[in-house]
Amino acid sequence: MQTIITTDDTSAINTRDRGLNYGDGFFTTAKVIAGQVEHWQHHKARLVECAERLAFPAINLTELEQHIAKAITGCQLNVLKIVITRGEGGRGYGLPQHTHLTILITVLGFPQSYPALAKTGVSLALSPIKLAAQPLLAGLKTLNRLEQVLIKNAMAKQQCDDVLVLDHQNNVIEASAANIFAIRDNKVYTPSLEQCGIKGVYLQSLCDKLAVEFKQVSLNELTQASAVFICNSLMGAVPVSRIEQHTFNVEQSMCLLNELLAKEAKC
Repeated sequence: MQTIITTDDTSAINTRDRGLNYGDGFFTTAKVIAGQVEHWQHHKARLVECAERLAFPAINLTELEQHIAKAITGCQLNVLKIVITRGEGGRGYGLPQHTHLTILITVLGFPQSYPALAKTGVSLALSPIKLAAQPLLAGLKTLNRLEQVLIKNAMAKQQCDDVLVLDHQNNVIEASAANIFAIRDNKVYTPSLEQCGIKGVYLQSLCDKLAVEFKQVSLNELTQASAVFICNSLMGAVPVSRIEQHTFNVEQSMCLLNELLAKEAKC
């Protein structure tokens, strides 16, 4: 297997690349702090899981890490994006006989709005776009993101910081580009992602620190929580200040989370 790794923004993608033609690939987006990739072990595990479940050949992680280290040298606060496609393929959906992975490594500026949102909290409206069920892809961060494109397009007409996205059975799944978790009676729970949605890296890291229950969550149940958060690998955990007309105390929400984290750290 040959792998093409590029960190050059001017590099051309072959017109027959399967990521371009079929969305045949996956990616991860990470926070870089002082030349280090935060939660790298979880990002690496995500790439390995995606490769296995989508029948990709194994990724040469040592080679990948060498390219990443070179790309983020000197970075203080940036965003690292890694895109992996099955590479060039023939005409049609069938897998090519020989796979030559294409890996794109991009370093971007860090969003300036995230620190402020962490202090003020985020307001959530209900998205009119609902997620379809596909358990074979559930949890994975594939290149098939058209649902999220439609969600963001609809969100531009809504008065909110982000949106709450449901599935077609009206279960809460996630935000437009973040997971959701809640606290009630000092217990942490998050929507089940067995049918759709993405299992984010920050949520995975939170599961290392707290007992997090994955369950079906209705909108009504979510609004009855003591605190609600959205989270991803770039913003961390950000408290929700409002869901539609229901409001939360942001300061109280952060206190609840910090108390739980401090309690578990002592155990």
